Amino acid sequence: MSGDGLASGDEPVAEARRRPGRRPGSADTRGQILAAARETFAEKGFDKATIRGIARQAGVDPALVHHYFSGKEGMFVEAMDLPITPDLVLSAVTAVPREEAGERLVRLILTIVAEEGARQPVLALVRTAMTNEQMVATIREFMTRALLNRVAEALDVPPIRMEAAFAQMFGVVLVRYVLRLEPLASADIEDLVKLLTPTIQGYLDAPR
Repeated sequence: MSGDGLASGDEPVAEARRRPGRRPGSADTRGQILAAARETFAEKGFDKATIRGIARQAGVDPALVHHYFSGKEGMFVEAMDLPITPDLVLSAVTAVPREEAGERLVRLILTIVAEEGARQPVLALVRTAMTNEQMVATIREFMTRALLNRVAEALDVPPIRMEAAFAQMFGVVLVRYVLRLEPLASADIEDLVKLLTPTIQGYLDAPR
């Protein structure tokens, strides 16, 4: 498959191979797919959205979706402009000994959200979810299926403990960047890593 997802050859042959009504790959195909993904996720949620359905909404062949994105999870991350992927979290916490996983998780989250451009889409998504039940369900499905359950399984941690660890970190982010309570709001990241790591590691160390 070429970069635009079409077979090479004479134009009549390529045209005959296209499905009726399908647009070929183009400079804006990726944007069309992302726009369709946002609509589909908003309407159906994360679980019920499918690659084929998003491709149909965008008017492209499903193969083009796979060409541009690493599956439904990757598409959701980009459609929502999230600064972190489930694969990144998973690789970060499994690349070190278990007793260091808590520190890696704390440092990863705090470092990423320290950049305004990275945290603003997350906070915007949270604000939307506060007034949109469908968005709440969509985020919950994504967090559960694509992130928390995968990390919990990789670390052999009960899901409720994994959820508690992420809930605590999420609360820290909100207090630090939305409520801006001092001295948490202006605390150095390294100081917060030292403060939070024992608690987060405690969740991860608990036996099944």
